[in-house]
Amino acid sequence: MDLAISSLINTTAIAFLIFLIPLGLILLGRSKKREAPIAKGAWPILGHLPIFNGSQSPHRVLGALADKYGPIFTIKLGSKHALIINNWEMAKECFTTNDMALSSRPNLVATQHLAYKGAMFGFAPYGPYWRNLRKIATLEILTNRRVKQQQHIRVSEVQTSIKELFDVWYSKNSESDSSNYVLVDMKQWFTHLTFNMVLRMVVGKRYFGARTNVDEEEAQRSVKALKDMMHLFGVITVGDVIPCLKLFDFGGHVKAMKGTLKELDEVLGEWLKERRHERSLGEKVDGEDKDIMDVLLSLLDGKTIEGFDCDTIIKATILTIFSGGTDTSSVTLIWALCLLLKNPLAMKKAKEELDTHIGKERHVNELDISKLSYIQAIVKESLRLYPAAPLSGPHEFSMDCSVAGYHVKKGTRLITNLWKIHTDPNVWPNPLEFKPERFLTTHKDVDVKGNHFELLPFGSGRRMCPGISFGLQMVHYALASFLHSFDILNPTTSELVDMTGKFGLTNTKATPLEVLVKPCLSFNCYEIM
Repeated sequence: MDLAISSLINTTAIAFLIFLIPLGLILLGRSKKREAPIAKGAWPILGHLPIFNGSQSPHRVLGALADKYGPIFTIKLGSKHALIINNWEMAKECFTTNDMALSSRPNLVATQHLAYKGAMFGFAPYGPYWRNLRKIATLEILTNRRVKQQQHIRVSEVQTSIKELFDVWYSKNSESDSSNYVLVDMKQWFTHLTFNMVLRMVVGKRYFGARTNVDEEEAQRSVKALKDMMHLFGVITVGDVIPCLKLFDFGGHVKAMKGTLKELDEVLGEWLKERRHERSLGEKVDGEDKDIMDVLLSLLDGKTIEGFDCDTIIKATILTIFSGGTDTSSVTLIWALCLLLKNPLAMKKAKEELDTHIGKERHVNELDISKLSYIQAIVKESLRLYPAAPLSGPHEFSMDCSVAGYHVKKGTRLITNLWKIHTDPNVWPNPLEFKPERFLTTHKDVDVKGNHFELLPFGSGRRMCPGISFGLQMVHYALASFLHSFDILNPTTSELVDMTGKFGLTNTKATPLEVLVKPCLSFNCYEIM
């Protein structure tokens, strides 16, 4: 009996050890999983939120932390953790090896109250709805074929806007003194141009200038609501970082979001109602005259996708394209002109290239862009130094994974500091200098389409911007046409160009961009527009 009991005890002990040792090794392995270093200075409850209260832009604040903690580190946003990546190697690992794991979006307060509860596909979580809408966007709306089909709209809008600017100059100058420059706000001019261009491609309307088919009250209401939306998308609400306080609208941001979406929804609803009425009368269009609203109605009318009804999907998609296409394009054009004003030699080279390939007796056309390598380099260099969204779009890890050898937990947010990546001295010599020539020499093979992780203004991976061709065509053509048509001067040579940014969803110039302009083509070029 004693032998049996002893044997039982020994057997039990051995079995326990057999179970305990592997369990101990597993727990030990878990405890030794390294996590990216957490920046010091987190406050109780708020985490690192207070560091963003200063005058510096968030991408520069995070860039300074990268200088201290290295290319990958973590901050706390209330109860949430965010992984910050700051060099191209980290970006490549995230958007290739770990792309599936971080293809979702965080469920932010703005997603619920500004993005139609995630129906705007750019803010939708990764899943069937996003895949459906992304497919429609890439295969039906933002294809190279459609970009080419809508070329006549871009040409018409750019030439009309240049003619209107010429008329402003002409009205302020007498024939006997036609050498004068006229002061104009180019921030407003580029904003109006991109609004008109995108709006015509989306719903066939114009907001500003001659031949508008939208009343002034609707135009001003829509522009204000859209600007408010872009600002509010960049706001971090208390509910985003401390979920238990989501019911409390500290700062009134939720109220503002609801009011802004209501304004936009009313305008979008009117457009949709008007187009349905036209179609009911048999006013259906095809080919080049078919705008994006027509395409969406043809594909989606009467359908439901993942709980979202047809009208919600169409309005949300129109708003996604309209907000993304207008704001990012105008921001890029504004910063490009600021940089050229600060660098007269680059301005001179751009004008010389235009004179060589185009001359003074005709306008730029879109086929000319392929020959304007220096203009293309200017756009790349502008996107490098001033990406429209310096922190890219927020991602959220949907599963545990490893980045640069560090363990990353499910639910962690990813913030990609594009500005820091774009100004890495290990990749870009004299990184803060405006040098378009680098894209004609040392970096001539680097593009902006998500394949070269040193330059990612449109993002990379599954969630990269689907409208790259759409946006680049607008920016290249608008910038080349303006530089070709006018001579430009800084009105105050004693003062530097104000490069202060205003951070929201995008990083736009905070102040107007007032410059002196004077026509430099033959006068008949402006008259025949």
